[in-house]
Amino acid sequence: MKDISRRSFGRLVKACAVAGIAMASFGTVAQDAAAFERVDGGKILVIAGRQPVSTLDPSIKYNASIRSLQQALYDALVKYDGNPPTVKPWLAESWEQSEDGKTWTFNLVKNAKFHSGNPVNAEAIKYSFTRTLELKQGPSWMLSDFLTPEGIEVVDDYTVRFNLEKPYAAFLSFIPWWYIMDPAVVTAHVEDDDYGQKWMTENEAGSGPYKLKRFDQGTLYEVERVKDYWKGDGGSNIEGIVYKLVRETSAQRAALMRGEADIVLDLSPDEFEQVAKAKGVKTSTEPALTAFGLKFNTKGKYMSDKNLRKAVAHAFDYDALLSIFNGNAVLQTSPFTDDIKGKIDVPGIPRHDMEKAKEYLAKSQWPDGGIELEYVYVQGLEIERLMGLVLIDKLKPLNITVKMVPLTWPNLVARGSSPETSADMMAIFATPVSTDPDAVAYQYHPESWGKYYGTHFYENPKVTELIEKARYTTDWEERAPMYAEIQKLIVEDQPEIFGMMRKRLIAYRDYVTGFSYTPVRMTSEIDYYGLGIGN
Repeated sequence: MKDISRRSFGRLVKACAVAGIAMASFGTVAQDAAAFERVDGGKILVIAGRQPVSTLDPSIKYNASIRSLQQALYDALVKYDGNPPTVKPWLAESWEQSEDGKTWTFNLVKNAKFHSGNPVNAEAIKYSFTRTLELKQGPSWMLSDFLTPEGIEVVDDYTVRFNLEKPYAAFLSFIPWWYIMDPAVVTAHVEDDDYGQKWMTENEAGSGPYKLKRFDQGTLYEVERVKDYWKGDGGSNIEGIVYKLVRETSAQRAALMRGEADIVLDLSPDEFEQVAKAKGVKTSTEPALTAFGLKFNTKGKYMSDKNLRKAVAHAFDYDALLSIFNGNAVLQTSPFTDDIKGKIDVPGIPRHDMEKAKEYLAKSQWPDGGIELEYVYVQGLEIERLMGLVLIDKLKPLNITVKMVPLTWPNLVARGSSPETSADMMAIFATPVSTDPDAVAYQYHPESWGKYYGTHFYENPKVTELIEKARYTTDWEERAPMYAEIQKLIVEDQPEIFGMMRKRLIAYRDYVTGFSYTPVRMTSEIDYYGLGIGN
């Protein structure tokens, strides 16, 4: 590998991120270039992605890019690993659950240290969970119905107990996303009772395998490996990782082919197909839990009619979803994606069938069509635009026109906040953060209305009753049939077009080592722990 100086490295990264990487014709064979090195020979892994990191604060927000950095900088009590994903010990070496499902006791490892040198102890666990619950953002929704700050008990320095207000079967499945913060560091940076939020946006107070080195918003984010990380190096041999923003997928492809990036995330399907054939490139195409669907506004003027919803669902061309992704997708056979516990294949889930579509339309309030449906999608997301074109084409035989409306993500979320403003159909990618079925089922509970995944405003008292009963039941043998019924009832009511599970479109150079996968991660999310660079 070729050594480059710090100054040259910085100039190159900045030029790539701001101006875009120069595009020439690189053909289909990657050059024999390798990862960047520092002057002292330490290896730096470079990841090129398109999604910025708006905050590092574990209590405030998460998405694929944020969570990739958060889990590099922070640790949690437990961690997801493997395929199928399982919860394994991390800061907690063991735990016990009471028979009534309301009390969880975690026994902590005794050698974990924050980057400050302070010990990770039960007080830090209590502080971190309390901070997240009281700020009422980020992951707080996962446990706020069951856990209060008063219910968190420090038993001793290395034992912490959670006393839930009612049993919650999915409790452990959400704990991996509750990262533990150093109370001394956070409280030292509190301004105007903000719980340290301002400082925590671009700084960290963690105990993870990496610590923050640079946070250049809109350009790049750099972490350096903690050499004495309490959990060990995980097989890593690098000095650090740079996550740089490269907005265009063509520039990402060029960076990978030239050896200017070691891993690229979220390539377009066409760009991905090009690099997948290249010498020296490996890919990750396993399906994630992420599902794509078209949410119907079931409280709206048109889509409140179940027969119209079913007509549109049967008119849609599902094979087009697979074509748009060049086959890197799998059609849904249930509202639950494949790795969700208790998922079943629901008989009769719609597929393209114009005869059925016409039969349902004839039973609707608009038997002859003659209506216009609004389709809202994320501006600049080409795959969602193409899906809209499929809708236009397939609804023409029903005498239904489609108005395509591109919106930025924040504006799309705002439009979907109430049934009065939400569109007839919204293109939504949704990723459950747990393999427990409650993580998906609750998307069809009235409490989810107005959230981006609840823009269907679906309401069925029987489904609501089953969701609430199942989440408070701890015996899986009792829960399983409830979730099977929930899936069948939702499909029967057709609150959306159940589309597909897209596969990850991640490409990386074949010298990258330690690359791991578990379906519970978002499609462009990477676990930095253990990543390295081979010969």
